[in-house]
Amino acid sequence: MPALSEPPDPRVHAIVLAAGGARRFGAAKQLAPLRGRPLLEHALAAAAAAPELAGVVVVLGAEADRIAGAVDLHGARPVVAPDWEEGIAASLRAGLDAIGPDADAALVLLGDQPEIDVDAIARVVGAWRDPGGDEPARPSRPRAVRAVHGGRPGHPVLLDRALFPALRELRGDRGAGAVLAAAELVEVECGPGAVLDVDTPDDLARAGSDESVSRAPTRRAR
Repeated sequence: MPALSEPPDPRVHAIVLAAGGARRFGAAKQLAPLRGRPLLEHALAAAAAAPELAGVVVVLGAEADRIAGAVDLHGARPVVAPDWEEGIAASLRAGLDAIGPDADAALVLLGDQPEIDVDAIARVVGAWRDPGGDEPARPSRPRAVRAVHGGRPGHPVLLDRALFPALRELRGDRGAGAVLAAAELVEVECGPGAVLDVDTPDDLARAGSDESVSRAPTRRAR
């Protein structure tokens, strides 16, 4: 008899949230220049460079056409959340609709976090794909994995497809916190970039300075 083929790796798709109107920033912060390219492009470049991801969608809303035309999407598929003004929940729903039924998990990144890198993505996805790596007593994959730094919650956040129905029920400007609280959540240290986001022009100035957050730890050999 022919040997059975190996099952495919679980498919993880990234959802980059970038639909907000940036009221605190005072302009389309997705296009704010940072280290030679628009702010949004940093997260998209990291996602594009991560071999763990089967695909990337970026959820736009406010000034969607302008942003999509001005940013190198690095292969990400742009989708527009028609009800983006509702808040984060609407963006999550649009992202889940876009990644399609073959996704085994969604990796949520924020478009205003310029220090997220491929190492953070690898750590979070790895903790879901290989749950027994550091904790052999855990026999199955966790339902959710969150990047943290020094105990502070951050991004990326990986959400198993078992959580998708609950995520679709969220409304308003609430993220996945309520869903995570009810799930088996694993936290992974990913360095200070996991908790830095840009909400104001001062945040942008700090992110572009030499005294900005250092990069997350380099990936360890496996």
